[in-house]
Amino acid sequence: MLKGAVAGRYSEALYNLAVKIKEVDRVEDELKTVVAIINKNDVLQKILYHPQIIAAEKKDLLDKLFKGKVLDLTRNFLSLLIDRRRETFLGDIVDEFIVKANADRNIVAARVNSAVELQDQEKKSIDQLLARLTGKNVLSVYAVDQSLVGGVLVYIGDKVIDGTIKARLAAFEESLKQIS
Repeated sequence: MLKGAVAGRYSEALYNLAVKIKEVDRVEDELKTVVAIINKNDVLQKILYHPQIIAAEKKDLLDKLFKGKVLDLTRNFLSLLIDRRRETFLGDIVDEFIVKANADRNIVAARVNSAVELQDQEKKSIDQLLARLTGKNVLSVYAVDQSLVGGVLVYIGDKVIDGTIKARLAAFEESLKQIS
């Protein structure tokens, strides 16, 4: 619960500031880069997330890494997170920031799971169908889940579209139970 509330509040504030200075795309790119750098470096993670390392040392380290390479807004935001002891929420905040930016761009993210690897044409057809259903541009990520037997399972935000054979068989089984 705390993670979602913190990510929502901080991402909203940062997003509003980025909109105000007309740098949403750049801030988004910078945040993605910062998170990628942190995630790839175990030593950096240990320093940033260690509760006994003082905020000034963490901020000095980030300044050495990012000063002159990112906007002051991004650097100041990272410093604010450290001052408020919220640096462990950075990844979640960035994810929420991207969701807000994509909503303004009329883009929705979808995760599509299928039993087998889908061909490019199948992916294109699914993307077109999802675009019609949502009325938005769809940014899909495809994954294989062999437990599905067949069909696809689509996640868009908090909505699930279950077009799997497994779900159809379960529904068929339920209808047979009601007949007998």
